[in-house]
Amino acid sequence: MQARRMEKTDLEELRGKVPCTAVLEQAGFALDLKESTRKAIKYRRDAEIIIVIHDGKGWFDPLGEGKGDVFNLVEHLEGVRFVEAMRAIADLVGFVPSEPVWEREAREREPDLSIPERWRARRKPWKGSATWRYLQDHRGLPERIIRIAISANLLREGPQGSMWAAHTNADGAVTGWEERGPDWRGFATGGAKVLFRLGRSDALRLCVTEAAIDAMSLAAIEEMRGGSLYVSAGGGWSPATSDALRQLCMHPGVEMVAATDANRQGEVFAERLREIAEGVGCAWSRLLPPAEDWNDALRMRNRQYQEDGGKTGKEGLPHARRSAQG
Repeated sequence: MQARRMEKTDLEELRGKVPCTAVLEQAGFALDLKESTRKAIKYRRDAEIIIVIHDGKGWFDPLGEGKGDVFNLVEHLEGVRFVEAMRAIADLVGFVPSEPVWEREAREREPDLSIPERWRARRKPWKGSATWRYLQDHRGLPERIIRIAISANLLREGPQGSMWAAHTNADGAVTGWEERGPDWRGFATGGAKVLFRLGRSDALRLCVTEAAIDAMSLAAIEEMRGGSLYVSAGGGWSPATSDALRQLCMHPGVEMVAATDANRQGEVFAERLREIAEGVGCAWSRLLPPAEDWNDALRMRNRQYQEDGGKTGKEGLPHARRSAQG
């Protein structure tokens, strides 16, 4: 208790001298620059992910409930009490973490428009547009799926041939968007992750992927299977995402399908989905892509289709592994 009673000014000074990024680098986490923005910097250690926010002063765990300041971060990572965390942080005074090299200087300026205004200001993709070519030529999505997503108001033309894929709340309002392009990935500055949703909102089969591209790819592979809603959590779970998934799982007769990537992070995401589903008494199953993710699987199928003269059908699509239901 003595450590917690130390002068508030001393704690604030220590907190100000050691950013969360220093703790993470010292703990063996690596910066994932490709999936970071200036306001949300992603660090990975194997399957663990920590997002650093508030200019290094705050953090949260997108796969769990952890969040807080640098003291909470040490407690979270090391499983120690506050006094041990304080000593560990004091030892890091003077440690200078690596600075991310940002290539998109324009992102530093705050947007002048609100999220709905920015969304409305962007054009929908059209056949032959830069975003259409990215989705069809680079990502291998068929024209039918692209058109369905456009007609559902889920896609916009992003800068430099990138795609914006809308996240919406239960009322259908756009809260933000995933940004994907040949040389860029991120999330809307100032936006909120909820869910990308492709399909009927009253569907009883809820397929949850890690990215909007994967959701559309699985929909393409399954040819928009009847009664299915293909959603994306955008690479991590915010409280709003968890709440949205719980609400969908509470509908009578719904089955959640964890269609996350075939890697360690995908397994962590799938386990989180299982916990959400079982928490509300919803059926749950796991669907693994035959490649690392569903877009890889779609492009692999497209190549096979071309190589064998159009004879490839749905071979290679795995069956869901059902978990035991309580």
